[in-house]
Amino acid sequence: VQLQAFGGGLVQAGDSLRLSCAASGLTFRNYGMAWFRQAPGKEREFVASISTSGNIINYRSSVKGRFTISRDNAKYMVYLKMDSLKPEDTAIYYCATKWGSSYQFWGQGTEVTVSS
Repeated sequence: VQLQAFGGGLVQAGDSLRLSCAASGLTFRNYGMAWFRQAPGKEREFVASISTSGNIINYRSSVKGRFTISRDNAKYMVYLKMDSLKPEDTAIYYCATKWGSSYQFWGQGTEVTVSS
């Protein structure tokens, strides 16, 4: 199984970015998907998750209304659209597969830096 996250970069506060995660080596439609992030010196934290069909979505409270998770099962892709970015969103963002309440496979991460 491979998960490859990309789309990160250096942006200014208030800007938008869309992260993408390409999955391979698994039956993608059978897995929920999630995004996590880890800021420098901090523990990794949950950002958002989406169910297999996309009908159940969860966000951490600090990104609700600003971030949107979506998936395309035909393309084996999951996305994280991030709007109104803040400096506190600076982190390495990881995608992961979700089965039940656990996370099995992880991508390598893509770095997002938001300057003030």
